Amino acid sequence: MIALDTGRRAAAAALADELSTALSTPPPAAYGDDFSPSSPRWRDQSLSKGAAGVAVLHGLRAQHGLADEKPVHAWLARATRDDLTAGPGAGLWFGAPALAFALHTAAPGTYPGVMADLDKGVNQLVHVRLEAADARIDAHERPSQYEFDLTRGLAGLGAYFLNRDPGGDLVRQVLAYLVRLTEPVRATDEAGADAPGWWTHDSSARDRDPAFAAGEANFGMAHGISGPLALLATAMRRGVAVEGQAAATDRISRWLEDWRQPAPAGAWWPERISVNELRDGRPRQKDPLRPSWCYGTPGLARAQQLAALALGDQVRQHNAEQALAHCLADPAQLDRISDPALCHGLAGLLATTWHAAADAATPDLAAYLPPLLDMLLAHARDTPPGALPGLIEGSAGIALTLHTMATGTSSGWTSCLLLN
Repeated sequence: MIALDTGRRAAAAALADELSTALSTPPPAAYGDDFSPSSPRWRDQSLSKGAAGVAVLHGLRAQHGLADEKPVHAWLARATRDDLTAGPGAGLWFGAPALAFALHTAAPGTYPGVMADLDKGVNQLVHVRLEAADARIDAHERPSQYEFDLTRGLAGLGAYFLNRDPGGDLVRQVLAYLVRLTEPVRATDEAGADAPGWWTHDSSARDRDPAFAAGEANFGMAHGISGPLALLATAMRRGVAVEGQAAATDRISRWLEDWRQPAPAGAWWPERISVNELRDGRPRQKDPLRPSWCYGTPGLARAQQLAALALGDQVRQHNAEQALAHCLADPAQLDRISDPALCHGLAGLLATTWHAAADAATPDLAAYLPPLLDMLLAHARDTPPGALPGLIEGSAGIALTLHTMATGTSSGWTSCLLLN
């Protein structure tokens, strides 16, 4: 992995310690009667915004001898104080799978009975999801984004199994599903035959823009096709492959190439496209938005770099790395980053660049790591009042990114972002 200079590593270590100490003890919280994202009950089981994610931070710090194990056990206790969700809303970032990821990452081997129960529940959940997805494909219907996305879909669950049980059958079943996802769907809706297999019937933009009433193709890492691409590629790089996986990886890569937008400040991709944009062959979006992990050029470029590495395609690798380098060199794009967290902010930008630089063909990307770390060091405390403490959207993720920069190892936690 990429090593930073001693002074910056020391500064990162000190700030990671400060932020982690502030999260040592779970705050008191009363149960609500609902499972809304604002309720303590929901936050307990959230890798993104709550206790499960904070446990990952403390577990990895304890494994490096930087803290005792009391905080990780306290946060795991908070995460499991109620029945875990394993229903339609559960996925890598919430519910039983989130707790399984946290426990496997933060305290491996510590609670074998709990881990066995979680494995059983998550395995059953994946079987149900796969059966539903296969039935949907057989019926020539469009998917929901939550069928395949990273946050609660099969790409996220596949990422969990790739780390938890890479030799098992379930990860291969998920990969086989993703191969089918990339194949055209003979649907008779407005999108028609030109839409890719991952064209969704739903869209989070529908309520604010009627152009998305007929669904969308989402490009992002969190909810779009870059997440499945990163999983297909990462699995292939680890020697975990199924029939058609290389072709599916190439199919998604070619789609992203077709929608790459050239610009003086470097190539970029739209967040999503509507039916009219699909027909026109060009997006309405005129410029790149914030350079975030979840939807921006950094996450998309990393997914395409992973795919190029898996396929041995040096041209695609160069193009992906150049897109990221140009993004990092563009002050106008960097100025759009407004928070320090992983999903939308500086920590995610730094973590993405760190992994991409470690695999890059040239040292160009590594040169951006010191200034990016300086930016995070300057703004790590700039979380809004009342911000949640979780891994993906909270201060635990900021602290863990700083810990990674200080120690030079991610210990696998960034697999929940499909960065490695």
